[in-house]
Amino acid sequence: MANNKVLISGVKTSDLKVLTSEEMTELFKKMYKGDPFARNDLISGNLKLVLSILRKVNTRNENLDDLFQVGCVGLVKAIDNFDLSHEVKFSTYAVPMILGEIKRYLRDNNSIRVSRSTRDLAYKALKLKEEYFMEKGMEISIEDLALALDVTIYDIVFALESLKDPVSMFEPIYNDGGDTIYIYDQVEDKKKTGSVMEEKLATIDAVNNLKDKEQYILNERYIVGKTQMEIAQELDISQAQVSRLEKNAIKQLKKTLR
Repeated sequence: MANNKVLISGVKTSDLKVLTSEEMTELFKKMYKGDPFARNDLISGNLKLVLSILRKVNTRNENLDDLFQVGCVGLVKAIDNFDLSHEVKFSTYAVPMILGEIKRYLRDNNSIRVSRSTRDLAYKALKLKEEYFMEKGMEISIEDLALALDVTIYDIVFALESLKDPVSMFEPIYNDGGDTIYIYDQVEDKKKTGSVMEEKLATIDAVNNLKDKEQYILNERYIVGKTQMEIAQELDISQAQVSRLEKNAIKQLKKTLR
């Protein structure tokens, strides 16, 4: 693909036209009025945008023709949904859609099979993250994602992690001229039953399933460090009730995390 002097899907990349901002605006105006040729000109005039994205994502031995066609699908979607009134550069709007189509293709053709429900949840989460960022200008938290999609935090993290490409255990991660360190050198102790992150997420979910008063008592007792008597006075209940609620909460946590 060097210097773009290659054929991709029958297209000679060196002959591709690049539209100016003024030409883009005029073509979009014509397309809005129903000119079908304007739409075709917009597509052919932005094919180099697809190529520039392919250079960044084509890190595996994927068929370049297939990826180019998939990227063109994203380009067409971007053109059909672009709104000039938003005063945003077309490339700014189109790149995430083109990249999204390419990444979706790569994920769906991954050698590791992920269940449809997990993949659908991941796509919903990614879409919501993008919409939230476009509206708020900041990343949405995992907690808010889980709440919005009515699932647990663990479900969200698992779904998003499932979309990542598999990496060989023998992938080198460090070399200073001496012995190379590979991923398998960094694998955690097999005696552990799970990662710290997994344990943390499971604990958060277990606590969230407790009643509000039980959560409050555990927080005040084990995070803040208050006595049962102090909490009883704050909640206007007896110390015996606080003790009973605390024991019940701990019992539920043990049952959930076991």
